[in-house]
Amino acid sequence: MSASAERQDYTGARKGEPDKNFEEIWAQPSGIRALTSVSHRVVGKRFIVTGFIFFLIAGLLALGVRTQLIVPGNTFLDSETYNQFFTMHGTLMMFLFAIPILEGFGVYFLPLMLGARDLIFPRLGAFGYFCYLFGGIIVLSSFLFDAAPAGGWFMYTPLSTKEYTPGLSADFWLIGITFAEIASVTAAVELIAAILCARAPGMSLTRMPIFAWYLLITAFMIAIGFPPLIIGSILLESQRLLGLPFFDPAAGGDPLLWQHLFWIFGHPEVYIIFLPAAGMVATMLPTFVGRPLFGYGFTVAAVVTMGFISFGLWAHHMFTTGIPAISLSLFSAASTMVAIPTGIQIFCFIATLAQARPRITTPMLFIFGFLFIFVLGGLTGVMLASVPFNFQAHDSYFVVAHLHYVLIGGMVFPLFGAFYYWVPHFTGRMMSEALGKWVFWLMFIGFNATFFLMHVTGLRGMPRRIATYPEDIGWDRLNMLSSIGSYILAAGVALFIFDFFRHLSRGAPAGRNPWGAGTMEWLYPTVAPGYNFRAIPPVTSREPLWDQPELTGTDPARVNGVLRAYPDHRRETLGCDPLTGEPLHIARLPHPTWVPLFTAFAVAVMFGATLASAYWVTAAGFVAMMAGFTAWAWEPSDSGVTRDAGLGYRLPVDKADRRSHTYIAVIGTLLILGALYFSLVFGLLYLWLTFPAFADQVARPDPLMAAGAIVAAIFMVGFATLTRALTLRDSLIPAALSGLVTAALGGAMGGLLYLAIAHIDREATALGATAWAIVAYVGVLVFVLVWWALFNALRKLTGQTRPGQHVADFNLSPYAKGVALFAVITGGLLLAAHGVIP
Repeated sequence: MSASAERQDYTGARKGEPDKNFEEIWAQPSGIRALTSVSHRVVGKRFIVTGFIFFLIAGLLALGVRTQLIVPGNTFLDSETYNQFFTMHGTLMMFLFAIPILEGFGVYFLPLMLGARDLIFPRLGAFGYFCYLFGGIIVLSSFLFDAAPAGGWFMYTPLSTKEYTPGLSADFWLIGITFAEIASVTAAVELIAAILCARAPGMSLTRMPIFAWYLLITAFMIAIGFPPLIIGSILLESQRLLGLPFFDPAAGGDPLLWQHLFWIFGHPEVYIIFLPAAGMVATMLPTFVGRPLFGYGFTVAAVVTMGFISFGLWAHHMFTTGIPAISLSLFSAASTMVAIPTGIQIFCFIATLAQARPRITTPMLFIFGFLFIFVLGGLTGVMLASVPFNFQAHDSYFVVAHLHYVLIGGMVFPLFGAFYYWVPHFTGRMMSEALGKWVFWLMFIGFNATFFLMHVTGLRGMPRRIATYPEDIGWDRLNMLSSIGSYILAAGVALFIFDFFRHLSRGAPAGRNPWGAGTMEWLYPTVAPGYNFRAIPPVTSREPLWDQPELTGTDPARVNGVLRAYPDHRRETLGCDPLTGEPLHIARLPHPTWVPLFTAFAVAVMFGATLASAYWVTAAGFVAMMAGFTAWAWEPSDSGVTRDAGLGYRLPVDKADRRSHTYIAVIGTLLILGALYFSLVFGLLYLWLTFPAFADQVARPDPLMAAGAIVAAIFMVGFATLTRALTLRDSLIPAALSGLVTAALGGAMGGLLYLAIAHIDREATALGATAWAIVAYVGVLVFVLVWWALFNALRKLTGQTRPGQHVADFNLSPYAKGVALFAVITGGLLLAAHGVIP
């Protein structure tokens, strides 16, 4: 039988549910099987609810801190408990509340706004949520073991090393936060692929909702910004657990390396938090003004610019550490420069307000609060960018005030406005406008009473992170007023919670598009059906509900669009060209499954067992994790067939193409892997240049083995490319054999890199330990490559891959090239260390 005949006979419905209608196919499982749901709505709500719970816990810890500081010499908390409270407050707010809850809004609303039936990788979203949940549980469980972290949410070395923080408190932080950050980077990959590759027909990049632009840039920033923290956490835990001296000055390490890695993540994180919240403002504001966002193109350009500039600011937090004067000047200039794209966005918001008289609703009040508070925070940020002023205000309560004006004003106020705006999507009811205004004013007054006074407290010399203070030095009254303000702020949050539960039974029914918005998430009545769109309509405007009457003048289920038919009884959405939005293929989506929960739990066992030093359990968790990922990827492929999609389109299913969501996801993954790799290289070069004398104490790598690894990498890329070419020609057996050679060359490449440094003592110097870390990291990537190549070959040899099904090998090729690039750079560094490369 010819390949074309086989493709014609293959139905592509091997995982379908032919006994169910469209609504039943998209129905959410109930009971215990609700844990198998991979719907973006379920996952998004889980992120939002869990993030809000962490917010409440962090808020209670903050109230404990303010109660301790309400009067001088207070004994409400002892010093150790106070340190634990402010450490866990910052940790929960920065890592387990701010970013995850904003990602939850993106996960929930982006498919609705973009005209998709679900996110493009639903299982990845579910897996990320469970990693976030289990990581947060690990962090919070430290209280149960009397081992809550007490070294600050930034975990500076050497305070966080084993010598100064014995016990498990720092390990809970490092392992739990690293685990939770898996959710952030997986969400980044999913959001990038979903925004670029799963939009309604005709929704080009210039027609995307502004919220999608904000989330797209945020996702790229997460992909680049989070890996340095992950690498830093792994290095610090390796020093605590294995004795590797990355941050030990006696062995050529440097505590400032941790600060560099942390703040390369930490300062972009401020904008990672701000941008989605500003995207909420840019989405809500036109609704209440009744006009499109002023300066859409300028806003997009400002967001992109802010994303770039944010990575040049990290030493803004290190002005007092003794870094060179030229660095002070450059980072001061960059810190000032970021005010330009920020100001452009604020100007566009104000200009939008000037177009018409806005409706003064509760969400609108929170937008006004955002504008007022965030602008004040931005002004103090420019002050702190000045090196002389920074020297005076560093580590004082002035910085605490600035931080909260930027983060609460720039994120929490828009978030609460978004709750009131989008809550009909979750409950079908409206929250109280009267109570909402009380919530706003209590939060606004309480916030400013708390944190505005801290500017004065800081200028009067009160340092951060002190558990008590003496009387009669000018701090007493200010601290008491700040503490009272925190109670007023907490009362506003408590009233919001009351209003939410009250509206579940007494709130007015919302109806269809209750705010009169122009974006697609309001097409269906709240609560919309689980499939989002019965047929995916073409889009010709940024505000389709305002400009396309065919969408609002009829029953939304009858709106004309693509993918109305479902011949294979599968969950499907439309894959599009990333630039133009034109339909490219039909993307098949997974049905409910236990695999994400099982795999995330296996990873949790790995991390938890490592924390408990039960390494045989760690190994068992690793085996279970690999089994989960193998089951995840093993199901039969649906590519290789074409279907009528409606509106004159006949589209392939899961097309192997450089514009497809799977290929874009691989590129996004390589971006994250590259950021992880170059964080390690940064550490190596930093230590090499900072303490060059220790380089003479490191044994020289074997140049022959390093050169051999480079050669193996080049040949591996060749065979990976050959495997893809053979698969595209449907020569499956030769492709399987070529894949086996690719795996063998990958293994040889990793083995040669190991042999090149096997004689180097990884415990004697920080340079030697970092070289081992780089090779070990490349080894992990090689392991994945070998597993992937063997997996693809096995699928072909067992008949799981049919002619015309090219996606797996098509996507392996760029991954192999990426790993080969890392191996070649590593080999080059080892040759340079030996002196072969001058």
